[in-house]
Amino acid sequence: MLTILIALIVLAALWNLLKLVATSLLLVDIFDPTDPAVFQTVFGAIFTVVIALEFKRSLLVVVERRFGIVQVRTVVMIAILAVVRKFVILDLSQTEAMKLLALGAAILALGIVYWLVRDQDRREAEVAALESAETRPP
Repeated sequence: MLTILIALIVLAALWNLLKLVATSLLLVDIFDPTDPAVFQTVFGAIFTVVIALEFKRSLLVVVERRFGIVQVRTVVMIAILAVVRKFVILDLSQTEAMKLLALGAAILALGIVYWLVRDQDRREAEVAALESAETRPP
């Protein structure tokens, strides 16, 4: 039931993105990718769709594997995408330097966590491969 709800949210976000691009590009002909406001609006909507798709994929992985936990790597990836989206939609002329510093620090911290989790997953996979090679009969 939850995956159906997330799928509907993804479809609604995708519909809004398509409607935004279609009305600005085809009907009104004001789509100027060099205009920062248009760039922020379109890519903010694209990131919203990507975040929703990644969230839906993480829920499907949980349902398929029958695990009650969501992998930390996926949650960190969604958080990184959300902060990157915030960077894209920010109006730099109106944003305080401390807010930019805080968002940069958040990206750095999330990147470090993602790297550590990925490295730990790689090590666990190597250990599992070695253990299975040792238990295999010659």
